[in-house]
Amino acid sequence: MIQLKRRGNRAAIAIPLSLLLGLFGSACQKKEAPEVAPASAANQEEGGPCAQFITQLCARTGDKSQLCSSGKSLGKVLPVSACQAAIKDFSQLDKQIDSERKVCTDLVDRLCTDLGAATDTCKLVRDQTPQFPREQCEELTKNYDQVLGELKQKEAQNQPLPAEAQAKMAAAGAPSFGPENAKVTIVEFSDFQCPFCTRAAEVTHQIKEKYGDKVRFVFRQYPLPMHQDAHLAAQAALAAHQQGKFWQFHDLLFANQRALSRDALEGYAKQLSLNVGEIKQALDSQTYKAAVDADVKLGEEVNVNGTPTLFINGKRVPNPTEFAPVAEQIDAALGA
Repeated sequence: MIQLKRRGNRAAIAIPLSLLLGLFGSACQKKEAPEVAPASAANQEEGGPCAQFITQLCARTGDKSQLCSSGKSLGKVLPVSACQAAIKDFSQLDKQIDSERKVCTDLVDRLCTDLGAATDTCKLVRDQTPQFPREQCEELTKNYDQVLGELKQKEAQNQPLPAEAQAKMAAAGAPSFGPENAKVTIVEFSDFQCPFCTRAAEVTHQIKEKYGDKVRFVFRQYPLPMHQDAHLAAQAALAAHQQGKFWQFHDLLFANQRALSRDALEGYAKQLSLNVGEIKQALDSQTYKAAVDADVKLGEEVNVNGTPTLFINGKRVPNPTEFAPVAEQIDAALGA
């Protein structure tokens, strides 16, 4: 997720909330790996001892943990006898993992106690922390008050918006699909130049395919200042909306995200058989600039600080780039 905090007329990049727990002391370092002999076919066999050991290790430590990643690398070069011994003595390894990860376990327990065990932010903590090395958990613990403050802010943002704010976001005029009286209203704030928004656009298609007229989906413009072509692309998309082809234009822009120049935008309009003259005139006169700016202002009013941001019946979705958590929240809203 690309995030931006605005202060007055200035803009500053902020760290994505999904990476909040990696805020302190995290770094990617390229190290030269030692040369190893080619792994034998036996220790790479699916279901073989090394594969069994890696499966057991990753189930214990988390698929995205450093220990799991290291185990997968070692599993390619360890002799079968070493993997068999590791499986046999896994209970001892289990104790070592508990000891190694205690600082992380204690951190999770402490944060969830202070945040509330049932909160979405506690769930985020439980999901993310297994990915961190022990050293990072130690750094987070040292900076506990700052981490807790950021997470409390995140939890406050996750609370459902007031009915007035929801109605304002869903007001007629913005590009949308689905009936206005649908039980579930989804509002997305997006940026055509944001790579994460491309993934969210795929989720949008899945929503339309699965839920059809059970939901109403509203698209709001939120071009970020550091994306120099995003604002003009948003204006062009609204011009295409005026001609009844917003979603086709939407798809073309995300499919060609690195080519959003003025000439490219006019080319996409021609490709969709739009009235290119009207598109040119709209861009020349900035006909839709005020509408785009109004969407940005609306986003700021509801604490949108990055793209993509997705609301389902006024409740912010933690991970709008993955269909499964979005569908889970839609299903819950439909069944409420």
